[in-house]
Amino acid sequence: MKPGHESQTAVMVAAARAAAHGRTDVVAFSDPAALGLLPESARQRVERFRSGVPSRSLRERAQRAFLEKRSKMMVARTVAVDQAIRVAASSQVVILGAGLDGRAWRMPELADVTVFEVDHPDSQREKRARAASLPQTAHDVRFVPVDFTRDRLEDALASAGHDPARQTTWVWEGVVMYLERADIESTLRVVEARSMPGSRLIVVYNSPSIIRRIGGILLGLLGEPFRSSFSAQEMRTLLAGFAFNVVEDEDLSTIALRLSAAFADMTRILKDMRIATAVRA
Repeated sequence: MKPGHESQTAVMVAAARAAAHGRTDVVAFSDPAALGLLPESARQRVERFRSGVPSRSLRERAQRAFLEKRSKMMVARTVAVDQAIRVAASSQVVILGAGLDGRAWRMPELADVTVFEVDHPDSQREKRARAASLPQTAHDVRFVPVDFTRDRLEDALASAGHDPARQTTWVWEGVVMYLERADIESTLRVVEARSMPGSRLIVVYNSPSIIRRIGGILLGLLGEPFRSSFSAQEMRTLLAGFAFNVVEDEDLSTIALRLSAAFADMTRILKDMRIATAVRA
């Protein structure tokens, strides 16, 4: 992420969700908030995509194809994480690296829940301005700005009113792959310390593959390269070291095909992304 600017991968993810809203046969997916959380240029691209207007150039055709594939990925990922949040039914949800996540503005299941959105101040500043005009579905949304070069996550959460004596669902979606191992463990220490037994951690991560390495190189051009990958056993071992026991871990391909046959053309790409749910012992 470039200093002073919001995360471009966060914009890409929200654009994919906005592109898929109302345009998929997966009935469990809906994200009416995504379009409103996008910067103007990205919103215009998504609106052109949704309108079905033919692409005017090779570049536009490439962008359209990329958005089509990413939107499928985000449908499956979003539905899986949403369901894990519903099952956990915690009174507190902490979204680590919230980006342009719209759950606090679209999930009715959060009506009695306090949502803590943790993110870099630069990304959060833009999001707060756009979210101000959106109807909120969560009981309370508390923005927790954290610049890891100078701020301590545990102090920021405490200042925002996070209560470690109440069960928490931690959502770590689309962040772990951009972090070094030491940074992942540093965050997990805070999560462990602020989680009472029964709290849940939902982690989206990449398993090692050539496709993911290539994708990481391309994202590196945006200043946000992949820095970590784990096998399912490695993730299980990692989380167990911080008192979280994995109760479910599936690759996105399996999840997607359970939702719709329309994902059949993306099974290889989706297989390299996994979603684990772990419970605090």
